[in-house]
Amino acid sequence: MIVTNANPSSRCCCKNYDEEYSEDERRTTKYPFVGALCMSGGDVDNSYSTNSLLQKRVLSMTKPILVKNTMEMLAKLDYPKCIKIADLGCSSGQNTFMAMSEIVNTINALSQERKQNSPEIECCLNDLHSNDFNTTFKFITFFKKLTSGGSCFVSGVPGSFYSRLFPRNSLHFINSIYSIHFLSKVPDGLEKNKMSVYITSSSPLSEYKAYLHQFQRDFTTFLRMRSEEMVSYGRMVLTLIGRDTVDDPLYRDCCHFWTLLSDSLRDLVFEGLLSESKVSSFKMPFYDPSKEEVKEIIRKEGSFQINDLETYEFDLGHSNEDRSLPSHRAKAGQKEANCIRAVTETMLVAHFGDAIIDALFRKYAHHVSLHASCRVKTSLTLIVSLTRR
Repeated sequence: MIVTNANPSSRCCCKNYDEEYSEDERRTTKYPFVGALCMSGGDVDNSYSTNSLLQKRVLSMTKPILVKNTMEMLAKLDYPKCIKIADLGCSSGQNTFMAMSEIVNTINALSQERKQNSPEIECCLNDLHSNDFNTTFKFITFFKKLTSGGSCFVSGVPGSFYSRLFPRNSLHFINSIYSIHFLSKVPDGLEKNKMSVYITSSSPLSEYKAYLHQFQRDFTTFLRMRSEEMVSYGRMVLTLIGRDTVDDPLYRDCCHFWTLLSDSLRDLVFEGLLSESKVSSFKMPFYDPSKEEVKEIIRKEGSFQINDLETYEFDLGHSNEDRSLPSHRAKAGQKEANCIRAVTETMLVAHFGDAIIDALFRKYAHHVSLHASCRVKTSLTLIVSLTRR
C-alpha cells in the first residue's frame, strides 16, 4: 500500500532553532537565489533525474554501510514491528528508491531468517517544498519491484532538514546522500572574493572561516533536530562531498566543479553577456568539510556516536572512455556540465535569468575538456554512520 502525505513538519520543542532560522530567511534578500535551491525537476535532458549517474555510483559505495547499520539497528532494537525510515534531501528520480530498497530488503531478509513476519515499514521522503516530488512518486512502481515482501508505506515530507520534520522519538533509520553539504544560507562576509562563486586558493582566509562557521552552525542544528526525532540506538548514514586539504583549507584544484563554474561565468563577463558585479554577487550555499571537521562537530554536539567514517575519491567524470581523444574529452565534458547544470540551474536562473544558461554550460563543458587530464583531486565523498545515544 502506498500513501502520500503532504504534511510538512512538526514544530514542537524547536522554538529557538526555528526562530533563529526564520531570522536567516528575513536576511536572504542579499542572496535571494538561495530560496530557489532545488534540483532541476522532470525527466527531460537537463533534469536531475536524467543526470544523476554520479549519485547512482555513490549509492554503490554506501550500500555495505547501509546494510551493516540496518542489521545492527534491528538487533539493538530487537526487531520492532513498525519501522520508520527517512531519506533527507531525496531530490527527484529513482535514486532515492534504490537506497530505500537496500534498507527495506535488509529488514525483510533478516525477518525471514528469524522466521517472523516482516515489520510494517514507513518510508518518508524529504526535501524542500520546491522539490519535484511528482517525478519521484512516478517511480513508486519501480520501488515496489526492487523490494520483496512486507508492507511498505511511502510519504513525502516537504521542509528544510535544518528544522524539525518528524515527531519526537519516531525515526529508526535516516539516510541522506549528497544533501547536507548544502547550507541553509550563503555565509556573511564574502564580499572580498570577487568573480568566484566559492572558495579558491586566492580567497582571503576569512572566507574559509565564514563558510566553516556556517557549516558548523548548520550541521550542529541538523544533528540536534535528528536527535529529537530519532529513537535511542537509531541509525543515521550521511553521505556528502568533502575535501582532502587539511593543511591548506583554501586550496581547490583547477578542475574543482565550482572553480570551473567561476571560470565559465568569467568568460561570459569578458564577452559582455554578464556584468562583473552580477557574477560577484553570486555565491554557492555549499561547504565541503574535511573528515576532521565533521568528526569535531559530531563530538561537540554530543547526541550521536560515530560508527563508520570513510572517504572515497570523488570524480564527476561520467565516462570511462579514453580522454586523450578530443571527441571523448568533449563528451565527458558535456556529461559533467549536464550534471552541474541539473544541480545549479534553478539558482542560476533566479539570479542571472535563463538567457545565458545554455551558453554558460557550453563554456563549462569546454573548461572540463581542458582539464580532462587533471588527476590532483581535492574533493572526496565522505560517508559517516551514526548511532543515536
